[in-house]
Amino acid sequence: MARQLPKVYDPKEVEDRIYKMWMDGGYFHTQRDPEKKPFTVVMPPPNVTGQLHMGHAMDAALQDILIRFKRMQGYAALWVPGVDHAGIATQIKVEEELRKEGKTRYDLGREKFLERVWDWKKQYGNRIVEQQKKLGSSCDWDRARFTMDEGCSKAVREVFVSLYEKGLIYKGKRIINWCPHCTTALSDAEVEYVDKPGHLWHMRYPLTDGSGYLVVATTRPETMMGDTGVAVNPNDERYRHLVGKTCILPLMDREIPIVADDYVEMDFGTGCVKMTPAHDPNDFEVGQRHHLDTIKVIADDGTINENGGKYCGMDRYACRKAVIEDLQALGLLEKVEDYTHSVGTCYRCHNDVEPMISAQWFVKMQPLAKEALRVVRDGEVKFVPERFTKTYTNWMENVRDWCISRQLWWGHQIPAWYCADCGHTTVSRQDAVCCEKCGSTHITRDPDVLDTWFSSALWPFETLGWPDKTEDLAYFYPTDVLVTGYDIIFFWVARMIFSACEHTKQPPFHTVLIHGLVRDDKGRKMSKSLGNGIDPLEMIDKYGSDALRMNMVTGNSPGNDMRFYVEHCEAMRNFANKLWNASRYVLMNLTVDENRLPQTEALEIADKWILSKLNTLIAEATENLEKFELGIAVQKCYDFIWDDYCDWYIELTKARLYGEDEAAKQTAQRVLLYVLDQILRLMHPFMPFVTEEIWQAIPHEGEALIVAKWPEYSEKRNFPQEEQHMDSVMQAIRAIRNRRAEMNVPPSKKCTLYVAAENREIYEEGAPFIMRLAYADRVVVSQTAPEGHEAMAECITADARLYLPMSQLVDVEKETARIAKEKENAQKEIERTGARLSNQNFVSRAPEAVVNAEREKLEKAKKLLKQLEESEQRLAKLK
Repeated sequence: MARQLPKVYDPKEVEDRIYKMWMDGGYFHTQRDPEKKPFTVVMPPPNVTGQLHMGHAMDAALQDILIRFKRMQGYAALWVPGVDHAGIATQIKVEEELRKEGKTRYDLGREKFLERVWDWKKQYGNRIVEQQKKLGSSCDWDRARFTMDEGCSKAVREVFVSLYEKGLIYKGKRIINWCPHCTTALSDAEVEYVDKPGHLWHMRYPLTDGSGYLVVATTRPETMMGDTGVAVNPNDERYRHLVGKTCILPLMDREIPIVADDYVEMDFGTGCVKMTPAHDPNDFEVGQRHHLDTIKVIADDGTINENGGKYCGMDRYACRKAVIEDLQALGLLEKVEDYTHSVGTCYRCHNDVEPMISAQWFVKMQPLAKEALRVVRDGEVKFVPERFTKTYTNWMENVRDWCISRQLWWGHQIPAWYCADCGHTTVSRQDAVCCEKCGSTHITRDPDVLDTWFSSALWPFETLGWPDKTEDLAYFYPTDVLVTGYDIIFFWVARMIFSACEHTKQPPFHTVLIHGLVRDDKGRKMSKSLGNGIDPLEMIDKYGSDALRMNMVTGNSPGNDMRFYVEHCEAMRNFANKLWNASRYVLMNLTVDENRLPQTEALEIADKWILSKLNTLIAEATENLEKFELGIAVQKCYDFIWDDYCDWYIELTKARLYGEDEAAKQTAQRVLLYVLDQILRLMHPFMPFVTEEIWQAIPHEGEALIVAKWPEYSEKRNFPQEEQHMDSVMQAIRAIRNRRAEMNVPPSKKCTLYVAAENREIYEEGAPFIMRLAYADRVVVSQTAPEGHEAMAECITADARLYLPMSQLVDVEKETARIAKEKENAQKEIERTGARLSNQNFVSRAPEAVVNAEREKLEKAKKLLKQLEESEQRLAKLK
């Protein structure tokens, strides 16, 4: 039975109560069901340190829409939630807390420090989960995972050991990206390149035989103490005679060889390149080919080490300054050029990254990339939009070995033990107690942890029980759709694909739905430094979760950044109120207590029109959702609800609802209720709270809207002819109302309306609607224009001409005088603003906003004048 809704929709009162109802009802929990097809989404795990930001809100809204849609379609829809241990970010947070106590992690030692991190996780780790619930996220919270829980740790250990056994994980000295601020290695994907202004210093390296010098150019003179050679191109005639000879490294007085290598570009700089194999990946490769020494001169904290001679202990940038001054004093600085170059920065702290030689663990990427490329090229994994396929394949084709070790304590510790007696490395699934080669117990574990992305890369299958062969894994894997931002295609998407292909022998999902970034209303990235971040929880508190979700998805298309306008949240709250008020109206006029459509023969033209429109909407919105065109689907639903249902159909039924014909009244009620029920179902994935609250109030079958059946298209509810006829009648009503408004005719003034149309039947059937909604006291339909139509106001639609005897509506003399007065005022405004804007003093000195406001006033006045002139011409015809 129906219940009445309160006068005002209050999201604060409704949302927590409805969410509790869903949780208590167990609607988020997904059972394996052999009768149902599974549909699985894994949530990109937010950092355990995180607070909900707009990017999370976008991510969660899109995933929840898909899950709610598929759940209603009858799938076993599983959304797996979880959080990421976020190695660097979490360790930094806890170290900041220790610093306030005057301590470092070394004061506590590894074990006690990790206890502190786990305590921090217990205290704050659930914060983001509670915030996601505020958004309405319908995840299966019973299956929530953490990247360092027991199951994930087991999966990580299994992957590391199996890749090591296949020779796909190795430890080696390579040039890696090192962040001196976070004091850890970074993978290539964690380095952001920024164009920065700098200098190109040209320095003289004297030839050992005293016959002259070579000039080399560098942007990083602070590394020159680590130079172990100078390279030239073998085809460069200028230097061919010097190859095999030596020169002196300034400031260090060390003899270094001159080598020939194709890497050197003859036309760049002087054609001579200093080689610092310990601090440049290209120099490292050249050094390997020519057996050059590798001398590391920068320490882990970004200062110069003992190999830097007198500069030892200096910060790298202070050293740069000192080296240049010393070269200048020795007359060895040839020239300095301004030079803008791309500098690698840490994606976490944004400090400059230092390339340096280091013993680290790596994943061999080439063998793993092959299958990961094939599944995308063969369409087994599709990117939406398709253009991101290129981003993915370009990266995969040029991928370098992945540095996976991090010099942190928080994370998955590398399962490798080094033997002090025989030097062997034991890599094991269980914690080793002795060396597997010599049996010695003098073994120590590698102190480093794995890159956070190493465990995240296993997320789609480790969360379902892998490496164990669980029933969940067999039923829900591979998953279906991954929803994520384009900024982590390399970090995460690529690594999940190659990990899944290697360890489960199938791709982890069939579709990657890419969304853009949420920017501010000026198109800028939201950031702490700009202070332009908008808190989604504040938006929810002010406008309701449904309004925020609608703002996130309306007008948004996959892969594109969106601008966030607070006023759109307000507009969407107004839409929720519109739906609420329409539902209240229907409930107040409802005497039927079950939701059942009347027989077709009982339906009037307006009923068939709305049902036919609804039927088309169901087909189109469903297709849009299947194609991940969420923004298009919701816009169509929005337009139907606002225009067709609220503004038109409710008005079209009023005569029957308030009339004496009981059967007609019941038909109107049943159609109103049926359409309302269907639009609540269609809107539920987008606005889950308000739709559930209304649905619980209307007559319905079943426990909750969240598990109600998704609407289906039916050929039986297709009424193309009636829909077309009704559209013609509505066009006529719109045209007449617009014309009356132009003439300032109040609704209370009625007149006879003449309709000239070939198909008279349409307008004869639609006459009652035209009389009520176009304010006519009589409608006369014929196939030709009425007598005296020259003195009438005429409106033209696609299939009719409509005539209004203006003498019945307007005092022509009075109206002519009013228009003349308004024209005079508009003309004065045009002259005033025009004079101001042609005054150069005003335009150049007044604030931009003031000048723009004047321009707007001028445009408005011109537009008004044009409309008044048109009205004047129309009136002249009626005289």
